[in-house]
Amino acid sequence: MPAQIASACLEGGGAADRPAAKGPADRMIRIGVSACLLGEKVRYDGVDKRAPYIADVLGRTFTFVPVCPEVGCGLPVPRAAMRLEGEPARPRLVTIEGRLDLTDQMLAWCRLKVKELEGEDLSGFIIKSRSPSCGLFRVEVISPQGTEYGRGLFAAALAEHFPHLPVEEEGRLGDIRLREDFIERVNTCRRTEKETQ
Repeated sequence: MPAQIASACLEGGGAADRPAAKGPADRMIRIGVSACLLGEKVRYDGVDKRAPYIADVLGRTFTFVPVCPEVGCGLPVPRAAMRLEGEPARPRLVTIEGRLDLTDQMLAWCRLKVKELEGEDLSGFIIKSRSPSCGLFRVEVISPQGTEYGRGLFAAALAEHFPHLPVEEEGRLGDIRLREDFIERVNTCRRTEKETQ
């Protein structure tokens, strides 16, 4: 049975799972971020997708919890490029060259990772757009009908496990209205969590 819910934003996360605050950094709002957006060279081609606004500006306000689903589930850097195929609601994660199906490996890791994240006291998450693991909106899915759109496997698992957690793609944060909305939702999430402690 899951631990007692301590946050409307982190359903499933219990107070016993969260580390005790030890200093100013521990009291900052914590958000998850796709690791490549922070400059970590974890992409399939061995490079990063560092987003200066996230790393340099939001980094002064938030404590980041970096996550790379593809490295996390055991894939190397560099690695074969992958894409989603099949039904958009239940896509398969397949390497473009070699046709290696990595769906089960990724989904098994996702199930463990979202449980682990319950203890990270997150108030939001910023993920990499268009990624077959992290993309939240309009990720290409190659189907018999042609190109359709769905969600990356980790993004789908994250949204399902934490339905009230503010989640946004890095590209959409370039829109000032969406950026302000996301930050407000993160702050609201944190306030709600503190009120339930």
